[in-house]
Amino acid sequence: MQRGKGMKFVTDSRIKVNGRMPNVPKDYSEYPGKTEAFWPNFLLKEWMVGAVFLIGYLILTIAHPSPLERQADPTDTTYIPLPDWYFLFMYQLLKYEFASGPWNVVGAIIMPGLAIGALMLVPFMDTTKERRPSKRPLPTAFMLLAFASIFYLTWESVVNHDWEAAAKQGAIVDEVDFDENSEGYQLYANGSCIGCHGDSFQGGLGDPLANNGMTVDEIKEIIVDGRGGMPGGTFEGSDEELEVLAEFIESLNE
Repeated sequence: MQRGKGMKFVTDSRIKVNGRMPNVPKDYSEYPGKTEAFWPNFLLKEWMVGAVFLIGYLILTIAHPSPLERQADPTDTTYIPLPDWYFLFMYQLLKYEFASGPWNVVGAIIMPGLAIGALMLVPFMDTTKERRPSKRPLPTAFMLLAFASIFYLTWESVVNHDWEAAAKQGAIVDEVDFDENSEGYQLYANGSCIGCHGDSFQGGLGDPLANNGMTVDEIKEIIVDGRGGMPGGTFEGSDEELEVLAEFIESLNE
């Protein structure tokens, strides 16, 4: 038997001859502080920052969950919807005369279109490689103008909105059991009550009536004399019917 017969030497194609493994970034030490490998150096930093923000948002949503309102009612024309905070500036813009009513197309299409168009044109209007804001007056001016406009309109929307009324109109009201064929509900539905307080006593222009905590005498007094935004003298029935209506509304208390 000859020496070495039957013995073979093989190599692994995954091992480079020069000893350098694949997928290992090049050495950028000759360019300190100027560049780095996208994979995995830069991408790993991006993922780490993204993970921190994601965890922060998750903690925020758990600590402060989104407020829920009552079930949407398409027949309730008194409800005033409010957009999320990041659209409040547009909501406020559409309140001004020059951007609402017959000029609604100006506030809804023309002005946002001009802003987006200007933003798209900035890279073509400013081609300098400078990074200092003072050396880039055009983009800096656009940025400051956009920030100031959004901040002012959002602030005005928050300050001028009636948050107390919004909380009432969106409040979740516990459902109560009642007989739609009862005399009290017929007086309620056929009078002026249902238009303001809702078909299920959920409220609208008027306050919710379910679980109101009032007595029969207090209810009768409010119906006759009025209170707050509710005018008096709107009930046109007899004293006996007023008593039946008041007792029915009082029965909504659980």
